[in-house]
Amino acid sequence: MLRIHFTAEDLASTTLAAEPDPLWEALLSLHMLQVEDGPVPYGAWRQRMRRRLPRETVGPLAALAPPIGYSPDFLTPSDPSGGFDATLDRVLATSRQRVRRDLSRLAPRRTAASWVRQLAEAQPESLHRLGHALRVYHRSALAPYWASLRGAVQSDHRQRLEQLSSGGVGAVLAGIHPEARWRDQVLEIAGFQDEEVRLDGRGIRLQPSYFCWKAPTKLGDPELPPVLVFPIGNPTGLQLDRRAGDSEQSLAALLGKTRAFVLGLTVNGCTTSELAAACKITLATASHQTAVLRDAGLILSQRHGKSVRHRATRLGHALLEGRDPWSGDTGLHDSRLSPSGAHRGP
Repeated sequence: MLRIHFTAEDLASTTLAAEPDPLWEALLSLHMLQVEDGPVPYGAWRQRMRRRLPRETVGPLAALAPPIGYSPDFLTPSDPSGGFDATLDRVLATSRQRVRRDLSRLAPRRTAASWVRQLAEAQPESLHRLGHALRVYHRSALAPYWASLRGAVQSDHRQRLEQLSSGGVGAVLAGIHPEARWRDQVLEIAGFQDEEVRLDGRGIRLQPSYFCWKAPTKLGDPELPPVLVFPIGNPTGLQLDRRAGDSEQSLAALLGKTRAFVLGLTVNGCTTSELAAACKITLATASHQTAVLRDAGLILSQRHGKSVRHRATRLGHALLEGRDPWSGDTGLHDSRLSPSGAHRGP
């Protein structure tokens, strides 16, 4: 059983997230892709992703996200502010010492041992491969459904605030899971290995998650800022964002399916070889596709050593997202676990 000990100071510092955490959703959705069970609402998404996602993308990520056991803590930074890109930058900026320490706790499949060993060395090319895989995965598996996923998490957040108003912080803590109990300022959750966690005045971030479905989960390192990720109540099936779906179809009609996919892969930078592998096309075809996109002002290409790296321009981003090139984005919002005042969530 997991036992989390709260002091009065911890209760005052505990927060309830109002928004989904993009990297936790990525990690937990990868777990979902690798199992056959789970609530019915996840089934349609899972089957579609299994058909659609390139094996070159899912394979390296699945090696780091086994559905049972430990997943490296550095994949889910404690600060999710700024959205997916900003949070991913924090992942890729993790110190070599921490990457190596986290990966030493991982038990990868034999087929993935070489990739995990390379990543543990924190070489630029291996970190770039990780970043590229996470970007492709997020763009294909999560971004088109984010509005639906975000709405489900926000709905759960509103219900928790109602619990807070009627029953206090204890009611919120006890209500995160059927196996959770709040006793004498200790949150007990059955189903974990025996562990005593003392917050020591740090408080904890309570993070509702769409893809966390079986039981709450947390970071493995007790020295990191505490976070407890828990399943939202009564998840429904994810709906494809109509704007994303229309934009995707329109873009494919305009550019062609392969060229549209190539453009999508260059959102945060991609080499010609990576494009060829992800799209299952030859290097010559990948070079031709990037030349067309470059001539249209949708990407920029720069040589780095022996490779050429392509990155979408502002116009390319706008075309992919179906928006005005000069429109802005909003970040995450946080809310204090307090019955009154402004609401912020980690």
